[in-house]
Amino acid sequence: MLKPLLEPFVMRALQLKNRFVMAPLTRQRAGKKLEPTNLHAQYYEQRAGAGLIISEASQISPKGQGYPNTPGIYSQEQIAGWEKVTTAVHQAGGKIVCQLWHVGRHSHPFIQLDGGMPVGPSAVAETGHITTPKGKMVPVVPKALTLSEIKATVEDYRKAAANAIKAGFDGVEIHGANGYLIDQFLNDNSNIRTDQYGGNVPNKVRFALEVVEAIVNEIGAERTGIRLSPSGRNFGVSNENPVETFTYLIEKLNNYKLAFLHLIEPLAHTIQGLENYLASPTIYFKPLIESPVITAGGMTFELADKMLNEGHADLVAFGRDFISNPDLVERYRNQWPLQPYDTETFYGGNEVGYTDYPFYKPEQIKK
Repeated sequence: MLKPLLEPFVMRALQLKNRFVMAPLTRQRAGKKLEPTNLHAQYYEQRAGAGLIISEASQISPKGQGYPNTPGIYSQEQIAGWEKVTTAVHQAGGKIVCQLWHVGRHSHPFIQLDGGMPVGPSAVAETGHITTPKGKMVPVVPKALTLSEIKATVEDYRKAAANAIKAGFDGVEIHGANGYLIDQFLNDNSNIRTDQYGGNVPNKVRFALEVVEAIVNEIGAERTGIRLSPSGRNFGVSNENPVETFTYLIEKLNNYKLAFLHLIEPLAHTIQGLENYLASPTIYFKPLIESPVITAGGMTFELADKMLNEGHADLVAFGRDFISNPDLVERYRNQWPLQPYDTETFYGGNEVGYTDYPFYKPEQIKK
């Protein structure tokens, strides 16, 4: 009998060889035109043992960028770069989808290619700091998107999804989590609009559903997934009624029969004392969604097995452990020890801390 994470899984259009998902991991190593390079192809190929790889977040437009050296999915150079990645992954027997990203207000004129202001649902700055090429900066007040700009942004998502398929991806994941643009629309303090995109829950959810519908119409629901963080409070977003908001959204997603719903579990300290936030969104929302559910956030092998065995999730995403263990699936299969990761090499740089983590070599048994 196979161990839980090693069982194959059919995800609409995709036949997955196991239930391991490589989580989207921002690594900030894109080329001069924000295109993936040969190094990216090697990095993802090394990790093709996962049942499904979700690419690092890739901005759908220049306006969607929020960090230095993150790849895009809006230019021909970027499509060509990603094609190298998807080819390498497929040749290694893997499956990979592209995470589509717009950071919204989480940006700065120093990062914006045109030097302009970042945009968001409302002219409300986030908390904390923004990482720029000139160091950490105080967040700026974003420009509130006009109705025509919202429509254009939805179109950017559609074009990006089409580009992802051109680049050979098996599908896309809409990044609707972690305090970025879609999540900013969903939360109260980042969305103070009084038009059809703000105020009540259906209005706050409207933008997310318009993005989903545009992408589904372009590439098909069977190749479209979405990532949400119902208990997330990244970059200062907060919600008076997160359960109501995300219940409404997730029940509406059933109309599309998406490839998957990817839910992030919160770190306990981030919601401590906040009774309106769920300790485990995955366990709560799994019965409400007809699509397969990926769970993520601080997963260990033991916890992953438990979530699968108890029916709380269909697949499990691992992030940092995949960084330092390109052969993570085999380490689970054979009960080999995990290799520690180096946080100093997570962001930016070259092959160090990226493609140079060794595969496990068990000692030969002496006869």
